[in-house]
This record gives sequence, C-alpha cells and structure tokens, in this order.
Amino acid sequence: MMETERIVLPPPDPLDLPLRAVELGCTGRWELLNVPGAPESTLPHGLPPCAPDLQQEAEQLFLSSPAWLPLHGVEHSARKWQRKMDPWSLLATLGAPVPSDLQAQRHPTTGQILGYKEVLLENTNLSATTSLSLRRPPGPISQSLWGNPTQYPFWPGGMDEPTIADLSTREEAEEEIDFEKDLLTVPPGFKKGVDFAPEDHPAPAPGLLSLSRLLEPLDLGGGDEDESEAVGQPGGPRRDTVSASPCSAPLARASSLENLVLQEASTAVAPPEPPKPPPQEQWAIPVDVTSPVDDFYRLIPQPAFRWAFEPDVFQKQAILHLERHDSVFVAAHTSAGKTVVAEYAIALAQKHMTRTIYTSPIKALSNQKFRDFRNTFGDVGLLTGDVQLHPEASCLIMTTEILRSMLYSGSDVIRDLEWVIFDEVHYINDAERGVVWEEVLIMLPDHVSIILLSATVPNALEFADWIGRLKRRQIYVISTVARPVPLEHHLFTGNSPKTQGELFLLLDSRGTFHTKGYYAAVEARKERMSKHAQTFGAKQPTHQGGPAQDRGVYLSLLASLRTRAQLPVVVFTFSRGRCDEQASGLTSLDLTTSSEKSEIHLFLQRCLARLRGSDRQLPQVLHMSELLHRGLGVHHSGILPILKEIVEMLFSRGLVKVLFATETFAMGVNMPARTVVFDSTRKHDGSTFRDLLPGEYVQMAGRAGRRGLDPTGTVILLCKGRVPEMADLHRMMMGKPSQLQSQFRLTYTMILNLLRVDALRVEDMMKRSFSEFPSRKDSKAHEQTLAELTKRLGALEEPDVTGQLVDLPEYYSYGEELTETRSLIQRRIIESVNGLKSLSAGRVVIVKNQKHHNALGVILQVSSSSTSRVFTTLVLCDKPMSEDPQERGPASPSVPYPDDLVGFRLFLPEGPCGHTVAKLQPGDVAAITTKVLRLNGEKILEDFSKRQQPKFKKEPPSAAVTTAVQELLRLAQAHPAGPPTLDPVNDLQLKDVSVVEAGLRVRKLEELIRGAQCVHSPRFPAQYLKLRERMQIQEEMERLRFLLSDQSLLLLPEYHQRVEVLRTLGYVDEVGTVKLAGRVACAMSSHELLLTELMFDNALSALRPEEIAALLSGLVCQSPGDPSDQLPSTLKQGVERVRAVAKRIGEVQVACGLNQTVEEFVGELNFGLVEVVYEWARGMPFSELAGLSGTPEGLVVRCIQRLAEMCRSLRGAARLVGEPVLGAKMETAATLLRRDIVFAASLYTQ
Repeated sequence: MMETERIVLPPPDPLDLPLRAVELGCTGRWELLNVPGAPESTLPHGLPPCAPDLQQEAEQLFLSSPAWLPLHGVEHSARKWQRKMDPWSLLATLGAPVPSDLQAQRHPTTGQILGYKEVLLENTNLSATTSLSLRRPPGPISQSLWGNPTQYPFWPGGMDEPTIADLSTREEAEEEIDFEKDLLTVPPGFKKGVDFAPEDHPAPAPGLLSLSRLLEPLDLGGGDEDESEAVGQPGGPRRDTVSASPCSAPLARASSLENLVLQEASTAVAPPEPPKPPPQEQWAIPVDVTSPVDDFYRLIPQPAFRWAFEPDVFQKQAILHLERHDSVFVAAHTSAGKTVVAEYAIALAQKHMTRTIYTSPIKALSNQKFRDFRNTFGDVGLLTGDVQLHPEASCLIMTTEILRSMLYSGSDVIRDLEWVIFDEVHYINDAERGVVWEEVLIMLPDHVSIILLSATVPNALEFADWIGRLKRRQIYVISTVARPVPLEHHLFTGNSPKTQGELFLLLDSRGTFHTKGYYAAVEARKERMSKHAQTFGAKQPTHQGGPAQDRGVYLSLLASLRTRAQLPVVVFTFSRGRCDEQASGLTSLDLTTSSEKSEIHLFLQRCLARLRGSDRQLPQVLHMSELLHRGLGVHHSGILPILKEIVEMLFSRGLVKVLFATETFAMGVNMPARTVVFDSTRKHDGSTFRDLLPGEYVQMAGRAGRRGLDPTGTVILLCKGRVPEMADLHRMMMGKPSQLQSQFRLTYTMILNLLRVDALRVEDMMKRSFSEFPSRKDSKAHEQTLAELTKRLGALEEPDVTGQLVDLPEYYSYGEELTETRSLIQRRIIESVNGLKSLSAGRVVIVKNQKHHNALGVILQVSSSSTSRVFTTLVLCDKPMSEDPQERGPASPSVPYPDDLVGFRLFLPEGPCGHTVAKLQPGDVAAITTKVLRLNGEKILEDFSKRQQPKFKKEPPSAAVTTAVQELLRLAQAHPAGPPTLDPVNDLQLKDVSVVEAGLRVRKLEELIRGAQCVHSPRFPAQYLKLRERMQIQEEMERLRFLLSDQSLLLLPEYHQRVEVLRTLGYVDEVGTVKLAGRVACAMSSHELLLTELMFDNALSALRPEEIAALLSGLVCQSPGDPSDQLPSTLKQGVERVRAVAKRIGEVQVACGLNQTVEEFVGELNFGLVEVVYEWARGMPFSELAGLSGTPEGLVVRCIQRLAEMCRSLRGAARLVGEPVLGAKMETAATLLRRDIVFAASLYTQ
C-alpha cells in the first residue's frame, strides 16, 4: 500500500500570504484557501489506496532504464550456490509405460479370486506421431482441424489392424530363443528341424524330419547293381532301395512287364475331384425401389428431419438404411432428389451429436451447398483452399482434396465423424482428379459410414461391391427407374422467322425413337441448303455460316420458345469464345419486363457494392450487367467468380431467361430449366473433336424439366449444317452412360505419406484400388483353393526318380519348355506380316486345340477382319467325330515320348478317314507347312454346309472335298513326324533376336529330350503321370500365390521406379525411411518434387515476395504460353532456373524407368501469366491487368487463387524445415495476392 505524498510548504514568512492548499477528493485538483487551520484534504484519510501496475513497473525498471543494473559487478549483484555434481543422474531415464497388467481369475459361479494372470496392454504410450489407433490422445487444439504432416493417419477401415502378436512376429531381431526345447534339432527361425537319432529310434516328434529316413531313398551308386546297398551304413545288411523308399509302392505280380506298366498307368491317371468353389460374398445389395414403403412412419415414428413434401420411394428406402447406420450408394437420375438423402444424414448426425462431411468435386458446388445447408440446418461450416467458415460446425462442406489432406494428416475431426457424403461420384472418371476419390475411400476409418450420390451409371453394383469388400461392410445400392420429369428430344433446322416452326420430334417421353422426325428434319434442311453448305461433311467440327447465321438461328428459336412459354432455356456451347459471341450477337433481344429489370438492377448493385471502384468498371462486369438487364447470361470458366455466382442466383430466381453455358454448368447445383439447347453435338476433349458420350449428353440434357412445374422437359439439338447421322444420334441419346472406371495412379505425395507410417504399405493401397478390384475380388476363393491344393499335394504319392528314372524331372521340364518356346515362335509368326501372308487359302497347317491334336488341315478361307482373324480350315479327323463330336475327347497321348515332343507325330485315323470344317483362331495353328494345295475353297465350304442339313447328311462328299482329304491323308502318311514347316528366320524373314534365340533353344531342347534315359524304363509311364499331376498342382499353386502376392499388382513396377526417384533425390534412404526432404514434400499440395527441390536449392530465398509469387505461377497456370520479353532480368533468370530444376527431375525420372519424358515433364510448366501475377502482387489494379495478357479474367483469378494456396503450403514447409525468412516471404506473398476482386467473398457465404 502506498500513501499519497503531501506537498511540503516553506515555513511562513512575513512576506508570504496565509494560504493553505487543499486537495479536492480523488480528482487530483488543488485549491488555495486563505483560511488558517484548513485541512490538507477533503477526504478524511487522504487518497484511497491503489495497487501499482506490476507489468508497467517491471518494464520501467528493467527495460526502459536499465542503467542501474550492475553490468560489471556481477559478484555483488547475484548470489551463486555451488551445485553438487551427480554423474549418476545422467544415466537416469524416464520410466517406460507399463507393458502389462495383472488380471484377476475368478470362479465363474462364486466370483472367488483363484489367481492372477499377466496380460499385455496394447494401447500404452500412444501419440499422434507413433500410433494409428483412435485411442491415442488428441493432438493440440491448434492442429485439431487440419492435423499435421508429421502425424500418423487413423487406421483405414477394412484393413486388419495389427496386434501385439503380429508386430512381434514381424520383428525378427526380437525373436525369442527357447533354450530348453528343440534347440538341438530346430534352429532358431526354422519351423522344422532334423532328427539325428539312430535308425532304431522311435518316430520323431511332430514338426521334425528323420535324417535316417531322408537318406534311405537316395541312390548314390547310379547303377542298378548298387541299388541294394544300404546308404549310410557301410557293411550293413543289404536291402532293396525301391522297396524301402517310402514314396514307392511294392511291385505287384503280373503275367508280363507290359501288363504291369499298363496297370500302373491306369491306376495313376484318375485325377481327384476339383475343389468346390467357395460361396460368393455379397457386399453390394440392390434395393428394390418399385415396391412402396407403406410402413415408413411406423418404422421411423420420429424422423430426424421432415420435408414439406412426401419423399419418394427411393428416398424412403435410403432413409431406412441410414437409420440402421448402413452405407448406401444412390445412383439416381438428374433432378430426382438425391440431396434429400444427404440432408437426412446431416440431420441424423446432429441428432446423434456427431459430425458429417459433405464433399464435392468443385469449389463452386461447395459454396452453393454451404448456402443451401446453412439455410436449412444452421450449424454448417465450409472449408476450401482459401475460406474457413465455422470449422467447429457439425456439418463441414469441403472439396475431396481437403478431406484427403485431413486423413493423411491425422485430423481429430475424423474421430467424431459419422457420415461422409460423396456428391457427384461419377466424377471419379476424371483422369486428373479421380484418384483422390479412391484414396479417400481407402483411407476412411472403420467407424465412418459412406453415402455415395451419383448420376445413373451401368456398373453401380460393381463399384459398390468394391467399396463393400474394401470396408468389409455391405453397401446398399438404390437406383431410380426413370426421371421424375420425362424429356422430349427435338431437332431444330430453322434459321429465320419463316422457318422457326421447323421443330421435329426425335425421341418422345416414353423413349421411342421417331425415324419419321429425323427424315423430316433432313428433308427440311435439304430444301434450302446452299451449294457452299453441301461441301461440309456431317461431322465437320466447325459450324457453318458465322455470327450472322448464328444470330438468325437463335432469334428464330428463342422467338418460337417464347411463344410456347418454354423459357428459361440453357444453351450448352462447347467453347468459351462461342458462348460470348452468341450472347453478344443478340443485341436486339430483350426478354425482361420493367419490374424484372428493376429487381436485376438492385441485385447487381447490392452484389457489386463489395468491389472497389475500378473493379466495378471492368469491361466484363459492364458487359455482363448489360446482358443481365435483358435477361441473358453467360456462364463458363473465363467469367469472374463473382459474376458467375450472380448469374447463377438470377437464373435460380427465374430472371435469366437464356443462359449460354459450357459443360461445367451441368456439374453445378440443381438449377433446372424449362428447355435445354445443344449448340452442337461435338466437342473438343483436349486432343481431338468427337461426338458427345451418352453420359455427357444425359448429364446436360437432364437440366431440362423443372419438377413440379413442367410436365415434360424439352431438349433441342440445333442443326446449323447438315443433320447429324441417325446412328450417332441414337447412340448418343439411347446409349448406356459411361461406366465408373478407376483412374488410380501413383503420386509422390501418396507414396511419401504412406512410407512415413511403418504400419501402412503402398502395396496395400494399390491392392485396394478400384483398378485392382477385378483381379483381387476372388482373393478369398484363391486362398481356399490354395489350401485345398496344398492338402491334395500332401496326399499325392511321390514319383520314383531313382535309377533309370533319375532324369525324369528334367525330361518333364524340357518338354514343357519346348512346348512353350514353340508357342512363342508361333505367336510371333502370326503377328508378323509375312506370317499372315503365308496363311492364305490352300496352305497346309498343323492344327492343335481341344478337339484336334496335330491334325493336318488346309485353309479354305481367311476372314477379312484385321483385329480378329479367323481361318476356316478343312481338318482330318476320325469318321465318328464328324457325326457326334461330343462323344470323343481329344486324341492327345497321355504320356509323351521323345518322338511326340520333338516331332509333331501327326494324327492318322484308325479307321475310315473323316473330315470337318473348323474355324480356327491364330493360336490353334501349331505349325505352318511348306505345302500348298490347289483347291476351290468356296465349293468345299458349300458342299460341307449342304451336308450338314439332315436331308443331305448321308450324301457322299463332292470331288473337290475328296481330293483335298486324300491329299492331306497322303501327306500325313508320307510324313508321320510332320511335313517340313516354314522356318521363321530363313523363310519368313523374322530377324527378331527373341525369335532367333528361341529357334536355337528349340534345337537344344530337342537334343536333350532325345538323350533322355528315363523313357527306356518300364515304369516311365506311371511315374511320369505321377510327376505331371504333382507338377500341375504345384504350377497352379504358384499361380494362385502370385495372384495373392504383391508381385501381381499392375502398378508395382511403377511404384519401384518412383521410389527409386525419391531415393536418388534424397527423399528416402535405402531402407525406405522418409528423410527431411520427403517430409517437406508431404506438406505440398501439388508439384511436390519441384517445390521441394527449389526450396532446398535456395532458389527462392534470395527473391522478393512478389518475384517468388510470379515464378510459382508457372506451376499453377493452366493456359499455355511463354513469358513476356519485358520481364525483369531477375524473373527471366528465375524462370530458367525453375526449368533447369524441372529438367533435372525429369532426367532422374527417365533414368529410373518412368515413361514420362523430360520434355513432357518440363512442358507441364506454363509461364504465360508471370508478368500478370508480378504486377498484381506489386499492387496494379485488376482493370489494368487485362492489357498484359489475352487470358480470360476468370482463368487469371483461378490462377492467383491457386497460387495463394501454394504460397501457404510453402510457408508451412519453410517453417517445418527451419527457414523463417522464406516462411515470412511466403506469408507476405500470400498477403499481396489476397485482395480486391480476386479474393472477393463468395455470395453464397454471405
């Protein structure tokens, strides 16, 4: 407590006046009184006590005036205590978490404690950087939303989470050695051992092999005379090795050796029954939407959400499954009401006090959904690249890329998640971004349920089956039968007021295609088609005429639609420039009333008020305002985002009567029109012009027809030139939509994010991708078949390979290799030009397939199809075969001898010679002979087909057939081992190295087979059949193991190549551990290698923030172009350095085997907007940027927005690597970019 200092007056003097100073209250004012004895203060006890501000006092004492601090006299200003040295404290460590606990064992009836058992604890010392378990403690609050690149993701659902036992078996270094049991017989790490006990020792324990029994059947002498000597016991009693072998049966008595061999062969041929296929698991369950749900309100008496309308049947079915916490896939027609399912899931999560994530493919759709859901539910948040609104809300709306980033970074939002809603799932077909959907679906934890919303797709069950197998849960597939508002499709050929009635019905609302309407349109078009127009083909990509003709077409069409009250209309045009031209050409068209003009004007003023003055005077803003006042609108990627939102909102209010849009408008929120018009049925897909796909056409045509307002929707195709072909129109309108196809590909971000987590493997991600689903869906069946084959193999009798049969395995392998090598040569012959030329009519070939074995045939006819050639051939066969081919099996010998393998051992009929005509595939031709017969193939085919009829079946063949058959029979008798064949190298001029080497290998194998000794043994047939059966089972087991292994993955070679790239660049070490550069690359959203290399090369640190932003624009700019010549020298050098770094990375990729060339990799960089971004970052108004580049304003805005996101990711990476200077520059660069119209807030979020 402090007292106020009193004023000390000088002692009274005769010259001084008698004055007293009195303090007035607490105001700090004083008053002089000429009153003797007056008090010093008006308060009874002076000023009230007050506590000083300790912070200000400390700052004033120590920071503002530290002169009193004794800088040089430390010994007088500080006290020191001598610390006692304790070296043992350096060895003290923190105690490890308790790995086990004692669990009481109680009596099941009385509960009495019988003892205690030690149990291992599985969730000790968990953290976000060491565990994938949901039981780990949450991270810091600042990282709860986005997570951290150093954190582990949560364990993906559908994968078996490893237990302590699994992890212990993986660690070979921690293997425990049992010093008391089997250490003398079973080495550590081995499952079986060797028993060294003498022969008379009793049978070894299970899991051990007897050494004496292993050595018994060995034949070390190599001759028949020494077979009776006991191996391992010199001087011991003699015995027969064959009889002592546990793998050979005792010889039975027989009248002759031949009978014995035949008896053995007949007993060994009987194959076991094939294993029964396991029952199929059904993960995708189709739901019948045709049966009504009458007991809906009985099953759900208190729904989580109620609508003002009665839900449809498919919506009720989906809601019932949501109440059961099932995952659903809703594939419904456009405008059918898929959003109802999403709304109920959001309401259900709010009721359960959990969270929902709604993902959309594009940012604009996220903004629209945020507006709609916020008006409905209130508690809704939005997360996009540049906007973060209400992240604590129960429903979060975001793009799929952001959800992927949250999953990889271990965001704690995932803990409370109940539903993830994927809207527009058919966007998975996008080649660039489709992989994101697959990654998210694979990485979602097990407790999250999935809702998939899509347009109608033909393979919805297959896609749902993949997700069900992936997550080990059933997916209920709900599809709509028909559109709620049927469509009528027309052709319009008019171009003037006189012809505005030329509207021809092509496809009615019942799905009937009217050819009369098509031919009427063709005739109407022909009547006034000029000679100039006739020079253009039906599929000419450019439209006929010009802006003047387009104006006439649209004026006549819109006049006709306005008369029939079929506005509003959406005109889909597949070119941004054409959209602007067509809208600008309709200068005389005014479709709005005065009240609508006033409403449009007020809305524009309110929306544009948030822009600065110069931005309101942009040419695009003024032009769009003028169009909107007349009821016209334009919507494409070149339009400024705020103008696109204005157009969308006015269109949804019905104030935009005609909207010229590109295909992206069909991906937006449900904004239906009365009519949809196609300016053309052809589009440029980035590489070439092509017709619209059925799925694309249905997606855009589905915008026609407003539910509850229009009985039918109208779709009109403009015929400016010739009318499109009927077949093309039929395929486009009535064809099946595109299937959902996997676009899974490996990215460096995915590889690095998974490599940094020991428990997750990239191979597991590849196995679970949709691209691997066809080959992996039968994994359970393969595992069961493999187990059964293992049992069969263990029950088979071992073939005897001793004595004369010692080379039996080699003989079998030589025969198999010879067959495979000959097949390879034959395939190369069939694929060559000379080989196909030789297979002409009259050529004699050797046929080998399931029905014919080495039978001679002559080609009668060759199909003209180059894709799948078919050779119609006259083939020799037995007489009964032509009568009933089902009763006789293949004539293949069961045991091949050298003559069968080396030569072809041609088929010779046992009785009367028969013939048949077969259609052979190229693989059925075993060899092409040098013989050519002169024959009339057409006569032979005509006679054979005639004799296939019942009434002509007993007629004798014609002379042409008889002559050909006799000639083939003569050749077969003259050359039992096959006539001379065409040499692939000398005759067919195949100089390929693989063919030449294969020919040499064939000759070598033939010599080895001829020298085999096993074929001379009388037991060869029986033992060969045993060996073949065993080898076939082993080959099938190897095939199944390969299918179940990682080696069968399609992308495995590319994965190894990309890992080698990362290893070469220093992102991972030799054992796959992610290094610092790899962790930095994980924090990048795109171009991870290039950005990381630029950072570690210090290519950005020396530049100013605006220069860094300008250089990085080359990584996000989508419009191709070269930098301007007026760039500062610093930027020119920076562009060259960025290209040099990209070239170095591209060269590393090529050296590691990736298919992308260096030019393609460097060509992904577009520096056309470097000057624009540089000037924008320096503060130039947006109105002045238009003169620097011809790029549309919308694309410039998108480039700058993506650039700001990249700057933020670089800022985080710089902080991670310890570069505060670069981090501050990136923060400054992002701030310089975020201003004015480029980052104007979305109208949907206000």
